[in-house]
Amino acid sequence: MFSDNSYIYLMRTIIMKKLTLFVFLLVMGGVTTIVGAQSKDDAVHSAEFASANAATMSERMANGERLYMANCAACHQADGSGLNGAFPPLAASDYIAGDPMKAVTAVLNGLSGPITVNGLDYNSVMPNLSYMTDSEVADVVTYIVNSFGNEGGQIDAALVAAVRGGDLVKGPSDHPVSAGTEMTYRGAPLAISAEDTRAFIDSEGPSITQPEFDRATKTFFERCAGCHGVLRKGATGKALTTDITREKGTDYLKALITYGSAAGMPNWGTSGDLTEEQIDIMARFLQHEPPEPPEWGLPEMINSWTLMVAPQDRPTRPQHDRNIDNFFAVTLRDSGQVALIDGDTKELVTVIKTGYAVHISRPSASGRYVFTIGRDAKIDMIDLWMNPPQRVAEIKIGLEARSVETSKYQGYEDKYAIAGAYWPPQYTVMDGDTLEPLKVVSTRGMTVDTQEYHPEPRVAAIVASHEHPEFIINIKETGKILLVNYEDVDNLSVTTIGAARYLHDGGWDSTHRYFLTAANQSNKIAVVDSKERKLIALTDVTNIPHPGRGANLIDPDFGPVWITSALGNENVTFLGTDPEGHAENAWKVVRTLPGMGGGSLFVKSHPNSRNLWVDAPLNPDTRFSQSVAVYDIDNLDAGFVVLPIAEWADVGEGPKRVVQPEYNKAGDEVWFSVWNGLEQKSAIVVVDDKTRELKTVIKGPEFVTPTGKFNIYNTVNDIY
Repeated sequence: MFSDNSYIYLMRTIIMKKLTLFVFLLVMGGVTTIVGAQSKDDAVHSAEFASANAATMSERMANGERLYMANCAACHQADGSGLNGAFPPLAASDYIAGDPMKAVTAVLNGLSGPITVNGLDYNSVMPNLSYMTDSEVADVVTYIVNSFGNEGGQIDAALVAAVRGGDLVKGPSDHPVSAGTEMTYRGAPLAISAEDTRAFIDSEGPSITQPEFDRATKTFFERCAGCHGVLRKGATGKALTTDITREKGTDYLKALITYGSAAGMPNWGTSGDLTEEQIDIMARFLQHEPPEPPEWGLPEMINSWTLMVAPQDRPTRPQHDRNIDNFFAVTLRDSGQVALIDGDTKELVTVIKTGYAVHISRPSASGRYVFTIGRDAKIDMIDLWMNPPQRVAEIKIGLEARSVETSKYQGYEDKYAIAGAYWPPQYTVMDGDTLEPLKVVSTRGMTVDTQEYHPEPRVAAIVASHEHPEFIINIKETGKILLVNYEDVDNLSVTTIGAARYLHDGGWDSTHRYFLTAANQSNKIAVVDSKERKLIALTDVTNIPHPGRGANLIDPDFGPVWITSALGNENVTFLGTDPEGHAENAWKVVRTLPGMGGGSLFVKSHPNSRNLWVDAPLNPDTRFSQSVAVYDIDNLDAGFVVLPIAEWADVGEGPKRVVQPEYNKAGDEVWFSVWNGLEQKSAIVVVDDKTRELKTVIKGPEFVTPTGKFNIYNTVNDIY
């Protein structure tokens, strides 16, 4: 089935991979706390080779048939005949006869785009089935090539392992984040309730009952809307409008939902997340017009607004002697609360009820107030002068949201607050002392690249300019950055900057003049000169940059740099940020370091530190997701050292994802959240930045799923 040359090539690939790993470990001595003599994956593959080689051909065929019926027959049919116009036949297939390795790579990597099989053209999507083991892939392909009139032969598990570990396969082998992991991040459940939507069953779609429609609406908001958009117009996922879904039909949609796609859609059926009944309902639901949540304008905001303590009734000075500058606001995600911790004493000051799954906490310019915003678009204003601190105002600015900020420009400190919504797509300017809504502005409009109208461009991030009385707002789906001048709120002046899709998080360079932000589906970093109020660079970076606010430091070779990590690969990317002192490096990628792997959400450093910290909470390997990588800024080429943060937390069983390094005010401690399951123990781990040793663990029943942490002083002053 394979030529001698192809077998030799694949074996050589395995050998070269081992040699490369050996050399890499010699050079990157700091990684030895993670990698042993033989990796877990290598051990698994070795066991699979032995098992596959020990099995008889009849045993392999029987196992391959079982796997085929479970994973392939729904699309390619039990007899391999395929589905005309949708899924190509495997019976007497000239596609795999000419190059049988195509079957292996298709199973591991999926397949999309036009192909011709037995003289007919196909252009559908085959899912990534790389969750199967090497021996399972070998058996199912062996079954296929010996069935349905194909020529025959055997596939060895070692060859599958070579393909999986080599450059022939995109996806998890090249960067350790699985599509499912990325989708978990991108497609988190919305806070929108199905009961809030307006909908009707369309006579043009297939038969569906009202209870089924309601169930599907709930499932869509929980599983799908984060990627495909509330209105199914497409976002990080493809559009699912009825002109597309009705043409595909129920059978096609069921197969797609069941098996996922090579483009990254999860395999909702084979993973066990959705039952066959749920998938059937979803396939029919998608062929009806989408249910639409209600708009949420000024009247609804005013009805939700509560001023609990008027400004004149609040304290005129702090009512306690704690160091507010070194407070940490910690999101307790699944309890809908925020914990305030005294960074000096490590004591829990108080726990405050907030909106669901607070995304960020933003202190006011004075540092007196903290504004939190939940995924449910509820904003809470907390007065840190009170003893204990408590909420003084609240408002709901929509049904789904992520971002809140306050004015910082000189003369406007604490004067205004602003929040951006995912639904409805809009931002709201509020009074900075009371949260009274003053101005609501829609973000609906044309995309930056194709100049097409988008009905649902979400507000991804907002920062306050230090150069002008302006808010800088990222509009996710249209790829535009807005400079909203608040000198005259009744007559807002808005400058629109075209960047790239889909805009996400970002932060300031060390001078607070340049705003660097990720367009993470375009794999670019957009750079805005906030003084000159224009885009000055769109820099190419690698797969799915996710900087949080990024990190600033002085690179020993390239001068001032800003840093991002990534969801999609191991790269830690340095961009030059000094157009005057290091003009040749400005806004260019000057250094790329290998990290622990993909799945990173945050990088962090501090002007008083010689360390750079990088997390990887969404990496599927618990060795990485439960640890943190730290680099010596003065010796970056030495690689990283891994600290076992979750082990230090000593919280027992659970996923224990380590997320978001955050410095204290002095820059001599780094705090980490050990984010465990809802019913499991979580903790905050504090590490001495100089010695990199455990300093203390903060835990207790109050700490339910801690995630983001925001030091008051560093956040007010944009120190990162």
